[in-house]
Formats: sequence, structure tokens, C-alpha cells
Amino acid sequence: MDVGVIGVGTMGRNHVRVYSELKSVAHLGICDVNAQAAEAIGKQHGATVYPTVGELLAHVDAVSVCVPTQHHAAVVRQVFFAKKHAFIEKPICATAAEARELMAVRPAGITIGVGHIERFNPIIAEIKKIVTKPLYVELKRHNPASARVTGSSVVEDLMIHDIDIIVNVFFPDPCHIHSVGNADLCSVLMECGGVPVALSASRKASKKIRMIYIEEEEFTVEGDFMSQEVTIYRKPGRYQFENERYVQENIIEKVMVNKVEPLKVELATFIDCAKKHAPFPVTPEQAIRNLEVSEQIRAGLSLGNQP
Repeated sequence: MDVGVIGVGTMGRNHVRVYSELKSVAHLGICDVNAQAAEAIGKQHGATVYPTVGELLAHVDAVSVCVPTQHHAAVVRQVFFAKKHAFIEKPICATAAEARELMAVRPAGITIGVGHIERFNPIIAEIKKIVTKPLYVELKRHNPASARVTGSSVVEDLMIHDIDIIVNVFFPDPCHIHSVGNADLCSVLMECGGVPVALSASRKASKKIRMIYIEEEEFTVEGDFMSQEVTIYRKPGRYQFENERYVQENIIEKVMVNKVEPLKVELATFIDCAKKHAPFPVTPEQAIRNLEVSEQIRAGLSLGNQP
């Protein structure tokens, strides 16, 4: 397919790189308001630079929309008008209401995907196979400050990845939410089908953390999104005291995970779905639900003048 990328900032550059490596992409076009940056990226990855979104859309079958979130609705409307397959980076829009209005005008016959990349991290599929009756779930996503993020809280910036995993992979039923924090730090306690779920996200950390931790009656599962490692800790064969010290023997299993680049899997899946006119695994409806939960969480935060 002929594919385009609209917006070549931090995430857009990664889309250009990955598309340039996919055999399923015949021609790659890009467009950005920063013409100089677009020319540099185009030269680096062999992509054609188009001066306007309209000209790009005239030469491609599908596009990734990687512009800042506040411009998603306007750009995606252009894509819809041209009836091209659309991949929209997360979050789908600035608000759930804006996203619902946008999806009301989507044309029939196109594939629409939303970029919740952790859904394509191989540890999620492995953990989903292992977990059957969770007693407790915890996800942490902590990051040093990032200059590229403006106009959004840590909920839409980081935590929304874990919200997507909780509400669309593990707990499809509505969750009750209590949240505390501010624009850069957030802690959430959710009750999902009787299971306590704890989420935390930070843009003030000195250590980068991306982890998931799940307890069941007979074992505990821990996954690292960055190293793509999954470890199972099974209950010890014995508990005892030796020389007045507590001793336990655990059975530790390392799960074999086929490590991949999630973005490459995600975009290859999008192209495949577009070719087949099939639904993308992360649907607009799921992405809107992620925003609705994010907005419930934000309502409990002390954001001051944060939009």
C-alpha cells in the first residue's frame, strides 16, 4: 500500500522509520507544517515530502495521524473526507465528546485504528494466557519530565496506556474509580469486578518504570514492558523458621516471550487490516472509552489551570 504520515514530531518520526522498513509499504509520503524537518526526515528514510495534507492524501491509501492531540479532529476530518484508512495516535482526540463527534462523520469502508501501542507489547498476550482469577492488579508507568509533552496531564500522556489494558483487555465491565494527584503525578485505585486495581503514573520520576504486577491465589505474575520479560512466582513449597529467621522457598519461572518492537507490530497490523478492510484491534470505540475513564480520573485531580 501507499502510506503517509502527517506530522513528523517525535512519534511521527518513528512511524516514518517503521513504515520505511515494512515490505507491505510501496510508497511512503510525509507532511508537516515544519517543511525543513519534513525534508530532513524524508531524505533520511526515502519518503516523498508533500507541502499540504491534501496533496499527501491524493497520493496514498492510508495515513498515520501524528500531529499534536489538539489538532487530531481537524486533520482526521480531512482524512475521512478523502476516504483514506486512518491510524490515529493516542489519545484519539482532546476529549471524549470531540472523539464521538468525529466518529459520527467517519465514512464507511475504511479501517480506523488508534495507537495504544502497549496492546501490541508481547508481554500482554502472554500474561493474558496465564491470568484467570486475579486478586490484585497493579501497573506503574513513571517517566522523567519530557519537553515534548504540552497541554495534557500525565493521565492522557502516560496512564492512558494502562487504562487501555485494564478496561479493554482484563476488565471489560465498568470500574469504580478514586484518583488523587496533579498534572504530573497521579495515583488511582479502581475496583473492577470486585478486584482492586492500582495505577500510578509520573512525569517527575528519576527512574523510568513500565511494569505490571498481578496476584492470584497460587502465584504472582510480574511483567516489564521495556525488557519484555514476564516472571511467575509460585507459592513456596514450604514456610518455616530457621534460627529465628523466616524462610521460604519459591518456584520462579521465566516465561519465554518473543521480543518484538511493538510499534512495528502495530503498524504492520494496521496495514494488513486496511488491505483486508478489517477492523483494527484497537477500535475508536475502545479509544473513546479510554478517554472517558481518563476524564473521570482527571476529575479527581488537583490540576489548577491545567486544561
